[in-house]
Amino acid sequence: MRSFLKQILLILISINTLAVDEQINQLNLPELGDRVSGAVSVEQEKAIGEMFLQQVYSSAPLIADPLIFEYTEHLVYRLSEYSQVKDRDFNILLIDDNSLNAFAAPGGIIGINGGLFLHSDNEGQFSSVLAHELAHLSQRHFARNVLKSQDSNFASALVMVSSIALALISNNPNAIAVGPAILQSQNLRYSRLFEKEADRVGFANLVKAGYDPNSMGEMFENMNEIRRLSGDLPPEFLLTHPLSSSRISDAFNAAENLPQDGTKKDSLEFSLMKARLEIHYENIPSNSLRKFKERVKENASDANIYGLSLAYHKTNDNEESINLINKLIDLNPKNLVLNNTKIDILYENGRYNEALDLANKFLEISPRNYPLSISKSKILLSMGQYFQSEEIIRDQLLRKNNNPELWLLLSEIQRASKNIVGYHQSRAEYFLLLGQSERALNQLEFALKLTQNNFQVSERIMTKIIDIKNEINRSRGL
Repeated sequence: MRSFLKQILLILISINTLAVDEQINQLNLPELGDRVSGAVSVEQEKAIGEMFLQQVYSSAPLIADPLIFEYTEHLVYRLSEYSQVKDRDFNILLIDDNSLNAFAAPGGIIGINGGLFLHSDNEGQFSSVLAHELAHLSQRHFARNVLKSQDSNFASALVMVSSIALALISNNPNAIAVGPAILQSQNLRYSRLFEKEADRVGFANLVKAGYDPNSMGEMFENMNEIRRLSGDLPPEFLLTHPLSSSRISDAFNAAENLPQDGTKKDSLEFSLMKARLEIHYENIPSNSLRKFKERVKENASDANIYGLSLAYHKTNDNEESINLINKLIDLNPKNLVLNNTKIDILYENGRYNEALDLANKFLEISPRNYPLSISKSKILLSMGQYFQSEEIIRDQLLRKNNNPELWLLLSEIQRASKNIVGYHQSRAEYFLLLGQSERALNQLEFALKLTQNNFQVSERIMTKIIDIKNEINRSRGL
C-alpha cells in the first residue's frame, strides 16, 4: 500500500512539473543496460566502493560532527527520491577540508568537503552540487568510462579508483596520473560529456525536488569567482569538474522559463550547519567571537546568533552561550539542531543531569535520532553508566555498521567499563573499516589470549581471525 501511494505521489508531482519532465525527455540519455553491466557490474561497483571507502577512511580526516552528518545524509536521501538512482544504499563521506570539493564514487559513495558548505550561499546552491553528484551515480559514469576505454578489465578499474581516491583525498589531482591508461586516453573527453549530462540530469531533479531553478547557475557563478581569485591553483572540484562559460549559461538558460514562486532556496538547518563549520575552521576562538558579534550587529538572524553562541562556547563563556541558544529555542522550540546543541554545551560544561534530561525529552519525540543518541551515550559514559551507554551505540551500529567513529566510541566505552575483550574486538572492527587488516588481527589476537577459558567467545574470535587471514591471502593472490 505504501509503495502504491508513493507511486501516486510521484505521478502527482510529475503532473505539476511538466516543464521539468520535458527537459528530461530532451536529455537524450543512453540506455543503461547489459553493455554497461558487462564492463563493470553493480556488484563490482560495490566492491570498488568498499575499497574506495577504505582508502578514504585510512587517509582522509573526516568531520566527526553527528549534527552535520545527519543533516547531509537526510538531504542526500531526500534528493535521491527525485533522482534516477536505483540503489539508494549511500555512504556519505564528510571530508574535513575547507576547500570546495565534492565527488561521487562507485557503490553509492557521496563525498563532500566541509568547504562546500562554506562556499554555498544557501541550501539550493549546496543541493545543486549534490544533485549533480547523484546524477553521476544514476548514469553510472564510472562503468561507462570503463566500457568506453580500451582496457576494461576489472583489475584496471580497481587501480583506477585507487588513483582517483588518492587524488581526491590528497588535494593532489596530479596523483591521478599514476593510474592506468583508462584515465589518460579518452577519459577527459568523456568526462566533459559526463559533466554536461550530470548537469542536465541534476538540474532537472533539483527542480523536481522543489528548489529555485537558478540555484545551479548561481553555484556555478560562485565557483567561477573562486577560480578567478585562486589563479593558477583552482580547487580540486574545478579540476575534476571543469567549469566552462557554457556550463554557466546553460544552467541559467534552463532556469529562465521555469517558475520561481513557491520554490525553496534556503533552510534554517543549512545556515546552522554552515555556522558550525565556520566555527570549526577558525583556529583562533577570539576571531570567531569578533566575527559573529559584527554579523549579529548587522543582521541578527538565527544563524548569526547561533554562530555567536558557538563562538562564546569555544571561548569558554558557557553562560552567554546558553543564554543565546535559549533565545533561539524560544523561537524554534522543536528544532532538534538547536536543542541538541544545548545538550552538548551542557554536557561539555559538566551539567550532565540537565543534558541527560533534555536528551531524553527529544529522544521521545525522535527515537534513535543519530546525533541525540551519540550525545546521550557520551553523557552516560561520563556518568559511569557504561551498560546504557554501550547499548545506545550498539543500537546505532545496527543501521550504521560501516561507521568507524561508532566502533571507536564503542571501544572507548568498553575500555572505561573494563571490558577489555570487547575493547579489542571493537578496535579490530574499526581497523578493518580503515583497511588496516594487520592491526585488526593484532587486536583480535590480544582478545583471544584473554578468552582462553570462554570457548564460545574464543571460537568467534578465532573464526574472525581466520576470515581476515583468508582475505589477506586472497588480496595477495595466494
